[in-house]
Amino acid sequence: MSAPKTPSRDKVGPIVSAAHLADGGMPSLSEMEFALVIASNAFQRWITRCTAAAGGEGLSSMEVQILHAVNHRERDKSQADLCMMFNIEDTHVVAYALKKLQGLGLVAPGRRGKEKTARITKEGAELCLRYRDLREKLLVDQVKSLGLDETRISEIAALMRVMSGQYDQASRAATSY
Repeated sequence: MSAPKTPSRDKVGPIVSAAHLADGGMPSLSEMEFALVIASNAFQRWITRCTAAAGGEGLSSMEVQILHAVNHRERDKSQADLCMMFNIEDTHVVAYALKKLQGLGLVAPGRRGKEKTARITKEGAELCLRYRDLREKLLVDQVKSLGLDETRISEIAALMRVMSGQYDQASRAATSY
């Protein structure tokens, strides 16, 4: 008895969340957008749960990302630095995250001239290291077992950054449309 046949991608069409958008001039873009939504939700769920397992319960995905960014290269980061890094327009999102992380003793306030900054504390750095160890054990080892080409993964990441610029430009155009 032969294995059941699975439909080819061509017969099924692109995997999208909104067929009416995929009916346009570039169905593959709709497919990529749906994949980004799914990946984004999975990534946000992962980083909050990994952080909780590492001892950082109650942090949102944005707070986790801000924590790791403040820890990055052990250099103080301003709110503007963090907004630029993550392409965040609403500065209140970053301000709230920093305030919460400061309240938990994971980052400390500082100054660069007149500008307020944040720096990682010993407790914050230790949480980042516990996160890294869990990430290696629970995620990196599993992804490595897939045998993916790391160069290709970097190329996809570069494409995603290029596409973010396209979405930013389209957002500006939509604002004045």
